[in-house]
Amino acid sequence: MAKTVDKLAAEIHDLPDVEKLRLVDAILADLDRPDPEIDRVWAEEARKRWAAYKAGRVSTVPYETVMAKHRRN
Repeated sequence: MAKTVDKLAAEIHDLPDVEKLRLVDAILADLDRPDPEIDRVWAEEARKRWAAYKAGRVSTVPYETVMAKHRRN
């Protein structure tokens, strides 16, 4: 397997940048499959965070403060 990957890496090295980007897009599309378990875990986390926010158990940061911080960087 490693030899196959090494051979592919060598071939990719010689590709024009546009072709490399097309290859990256194809690989990412192949890897980006929905995972119901991950979706379920994130949905539960979102519900917990929303409940904590509604109950006043978490502090919040105003939008303006966040944006000001990122504008400075």
